[in-house]
Amino acid sequence: MSGAKEAPVGKLADEGFAPKAFLAKVGAGKTILKLERNQHVFEQGDVADRVFYIQKGRVKLTVLSEQGKEAVVGILEPGQFFGEGCLNGQPLRIATTTAMEECVITSITKEAMIATLRSEPNFSELFMAYLLTRNSRVDEDLIDQLFNSSEKRLARLLLLLAHFGKEGVLQPILLDISQETLAEMIGTTRSRVSYFMNKFRKLGLISYNGKIEVHNSLLNAVLREKPEIERDDSIS
Repeated sequence: MSGAKEAPVGKLADEGFAPKAFLAKVGAGKTILKLERNQHVFEQGDVADRVFYIQKGRVKLTVLSEQGKEAVVGILEPGQFFGEGCLNGQPLRIATTTAMEECVITSITKEAMIATLRSEPNFSELFMAYLLTRNSRVDEDLIDQLFNSSEKRLARLLLLLAHFGKEGVLQPILLDISQETLAEMIGTTRSRVSYFMNKFRKLGLISYNGKIEVHNSLLNAVLREKPEIERDDSIS
């Protein structure tokens, strides 16, 4: 058509690109994985050549030491990426990721991920926001391990799992998570976790009704340094 101006390719792509819609569909370099509970997405030592995005379900991140000791180092939820170490030259996976329930996960090749980050600012913004949030969480976890008691670490973990920071509303923990897993995540024993969970329940900070439900009183106890949540203990 005479007189019509052709929009710059980059500009047109930027305005019409929806990152979450892009992540939800099969496309060049992308596949959609449907996993059952306990299926691995990848295992420690596998070749690192893809990035993953969780559409539905939760994924457990575990590390196995040379001595054969396994530790849970994180729980990943919908809206989070994982496996992005391949973008920074990581040749092999340093952890194992396992579905904790039925999951829908987008798998993106390293090449497709890099190309999209370069060409789509909206996608780059989404990915950068994830990285910044994750790095902040890593810093907070390190401080937590260094300076807080195991009791307070458990309280913080329960609050995180209950999404206490999202819209100011606490939610029941719908995840089927064992005391052994909680113990691994905060670096203590299952018996200590059992003791603290019973203590929290007696104080009215949490309740059990087929799932763990975290009450606002637990958040208040942690933030206000109330004596019922010990800051320092001799047994971690």
